Amino acid sequence: MNKIIVFTMLLALLSCREESKNKSRVDKLPFYSEETFTPHWFANEDEMPNSFHQISPFKFQNQDGEFVTQETFDGKIYVTDFFFTSCGGICPKMTRNMKLLQDVFIDDDKILLLSHSVTPDRDSVSILKEYAKTQEIISGKWHLVTGPKEEIYKLGRKDYFVEENLGVDKDNDDFLHTENFVLIDKNSHIRGIYNGLNKTSVNQLIIDIHTLKKE
Repeated sequence: MNKIIVFTMLLALLSCREESKNKSRVDKLPFYSEETFTPHWFANEDEMPNSFHQISPFKFQNQDGEFVTQETFDGKIYVTDFFFTSCGGICPKMTRNMKLLQDVFIDDDKILLLSHSVTPDRDSVSILKEYAKTQEIISGKWHLVTGPKEEIYKLGRKDYFVEENLGVDKDNDDFLHTENFVLIDKNSHIRGIYNGLNKTSVNQLIIDIHTLKKE
């Protein structure tokens, strides 16, 4: 009888641990407004200052030659990152983890993915199209974009804060290379930053997307 009780308790403990893995750390995600990623908490967006940070308007071309703008993501939650197709370092693993997000949310049209090329002079629409084909990237779900380098770099550094510059000013001659994924809500606010190379961090991102969907 004692063995049965102990076994039952172990099963219950394992079940609780597994359930906790799939639950968010919080009921509501914080907002972020600058590169230190200091969290700001608001009960609702009515409490938010009018000047609170949002992603600036943009216009790029995706792998299908279609223009992608901020309006493409109106009312959507999206995850964004920065990569280049010829990267043999961190990018392949980042792409695999973005594909994991694509697979998890494949049937949810409220969740989109956006990857910016940091070598837009090389990554033409046709190159992005071929890359999308080899990586099984689904058009309309996951946008690979190219465009003016200065605009892409400005968005990465000044809007998404994807690169820790330690207070050092950088320009377009300084290569933008980062493993970070950034979570953006339906109103263009930053709601989280994650290590796109780390499976645990990516799993947390998936949980946080589910939390954000409930807001």
